[in-house]
Amino acid sequence: MRILVATAVPVERDAVARAFEGEPGVVVIAAGVGPALAAASTATALTTAALSGAPYGLVVSAGIAGGFQPHAPVGSLVVADEITAADLGAETADGFLPVTELGFGTVTHRPPEALVREVATATGARAGAVLTVSTVTGTAARATALRERHPTALAEAMEGFGVAEAAAAHGVPVLELRAVSNPVGPRDRTAWRIGDALAALTEAFGKLSPALESWNQHDDA
Repeated sequence: MRILVATAVPVERDAVARAFEGEPGVVVIAAGVGPALAAASTATALTTAALSGAPYGLVVSAGIAGGFQPHAPVGSLVVADEITAADLGAETADGFLPVTELGFGTVTHRPPEALVREVATATGARAGAVLTVSTVTGTAARATALRERHPTALAEAMEGFGVAEAAAAHGVPVLELRAVSNPVGPRDRTAWRIGDALAALTEAFGKLSPALESWNQHDDA
């Protein structure tokens, strides 16, 4: 099975690629920051592979992320059991309405359950919702509001939903794996541990091969 891993920026791409040196079946790209560019870049890569006769069997959104405290501490790993666009919708006098409650679209993609279990077991990652946002959370109030709307949320990032939309359009299963580099909430750069999170990302992907080999896509059919 060929695997496409989409990160946001080159430093994340390189952290993941280090775990797959010498494995030709895995391609790692820096798809760009934010859901729109991530979706466009991932869709382009999937289309190119399909047209060349070597389609991908799995797409993985990967990188560092903010973690909701205390559920996903800095340095921990999170694997998404749901990938949700947390700010796709409308603000109303009664609060936020997701686009689905406006009568169209989708806001959530669910990775294969068996694969999520395999990855969690292999890497020690915690399984929960990973939220995709276009504006990163910078206040305690917004962090609390997001967690109240999404009680199982463990992490926040900017690309997962876009990657998942592209994968869904091509009928390819998706996974999201994140290493927590900072708490979700007030932006305190002294609390960020980007280097540690990137190292954790490399280590996690180094443990993925057995999980991917043992997972059978038909387990989730």
